Amino acid sequence: MKMAASSLSLAFCLPSRRSLSSIPPFRLSPNPFIRKPPSASLSLDALKIATSQPPSFVDCKESGVLPFVKYEGLGNDFIMVDNRDSMEPRVTPEQAMKLCNRNFGVGADGVIFVMPGSNGADYTMRIFNSDGSEPEMCGNGVRCVAKFISELENLQGTQRFRIHTGAGLIVPETQDDGKVKVDMGQPILSAPEIPTKLPANYNGVVQAELTVDGIGWNVTCVSMGNPHCVTFSTKLCETLQVDEIKLEAVGPKFEHHEMFPSRTNTEFVQVFSRSHLKMRVWERGAGATLACGTGACAVVVAAVLEGRAERSCTVDLPGGPLEIEWLEEDNHVYMTGPAEVVFYGYANL
Repeated sequence: MKMAASSLSLAFCLPSRRSLSSIPPFRLSPNPFIRKPPSASLSLDALKIATSQPPSFVDCKESGVLPFVKYEGLGNDFIMVDNRDSMEPRVTPEQAMKLCNRNFGVGADGVIFVMPGSNGADYTMRIFNSDGSEPEMCGNGVRCVAKFISELENLQGTQRFRIHTGAGLIVPETQDDGKVKVDMGQPILSAPEIPTKLPANYNGVVQAELTVDGIGWNVTCVSMGNPHCVTFSTKLCETLQVDEIKLEAVGPKFEHHEMFPSRTNTEFVQVFSRSHLKMRVWERGAGATLACGTGACAVVVAAVLEGRAERSCTVDLPGGPLEIEWLEEDNHVYMTGPAEVVFYGYANL
């Protein structure tokens, strides 16, 4: 979807250790959105202006102006919106599509809203994908949510939050090393609940055959609150070389396959050892991304079910590694990884 450059403007400033609510924007000329700050071209004087001009991001209530913070988790990037005063998202799915556009918008894989808590949770998280669809949850996104809340509330040190999502209660915890550990809950292996129309065996849908483009793929299906189709091999190839997979060609065919009534995320996996995996992902509603937290969790669950890996693994993604553990004691999957601020800004919608 194209949008007129003349209707857009952006302000941003670089991240610092100061409270988010105290950081004012740096106003640019009325050009199209800039996806990340070109720090090499900013003068010292410009940076001084960025820390001296009001208003603050959180206090900006002007109609039609959206304060936001750009975050990324292993390159999976999000426009974070402080929505704590309402259960109604501050932008529509159509506006989210425009904001996520990497040529005519801010550029992101999704827009995430931090809302008031419900059902006993501290906060509620909702997300619109770059195609305007709304997924149940996002693993990399929930790590960013934990860091974003800590900044909004000016919290220091280890913090634990109960986040209500479309996938149920998710509990992220910020760590002293700057990473975030997330209790992702129990994996769902029941075919109707994933959902998938593929036939199940005693463990769920494990190593089922799925024909895509005339090729038989061996797939295991897992839900981490959102559906995942994980494949380590085809009928013709026992070991995938994931860097050779043409994601843009095959990914959409998995996503929209008739066996997945709610569409699906798809992970292509290469096994280096029983504790070291590599994956590439085609995300439902976002396409090829640099990382997918729920996908990495689903990959480890699938690898254990297929007897390919232990319950604690490092999963390499294009954007970097995640540490995933599927505990026997409580059947919960735990994900640990980074979440970082890219820049602060506001957009005229």
